[in-house]
Amino acid sequence: MEQLISNLVKWQWPDGGWNCDKKPSAHTSSFHETLPPFRALALHARITACKTSRRAAEKAAELFLSRKLFLRKKDDTVMDPGFTRLAYPAYWHYNILAGLKAMAEAGLINDPRCRPALDLLESKRLPDGGWPAEVKFYRFSEETANGTTPVNWGGTSRIKSNPYVTADALFVLRSAGRV
Repeated sequence: MEQLISNLVKWQWPDGGWNCDKKPSAHTSSFHETLPPFRALALHARITACKTSRRAAEKAAELFLSRKLFLRKKDDTVMDPGFTRLAYPAYWHYNILAGLKAMAEAGLINDPRCRPALDLLESKRLPDGGWPAEVKFYRFSEETANGTTPVNWGGTSRIKSNPYVTADALFVLRSAGRV
């Protein structure tokens, strides 16, 4: 475990995140690739009180928070429309719900820069009280193949609640004191 933590800290980019792009021209971390190490380091810091993990997690959090979890720094426009679409499971795809859940787990959900993403999440609530899975990144199949899962995660719909998305949304909103 300690070797993994050491490597994550060593490979963290100056902006606080991670990116698999080793091209010299790359200078910005990927939200997709930063979320898993951020969650891991925040959890490690919480369990072990490791200051190195805590500092690295805080640095990663700043990458997200400085962009209000989904908005460009320069003009507050949406960085990627995919970031606004709810999914479960998200796998390696970043979206506001995954980002907000990570902030809640790290104890950072009440940072004011989470508000735009929290507001957007609340706006997606359906009349039945739940939240939809607006996109999916899997194919249900009992056969093992790339991109498939033997679990039916509830499917997608813009008008029907997904129980897994709803559970995550309620966790986030409860953590933020909004429900």
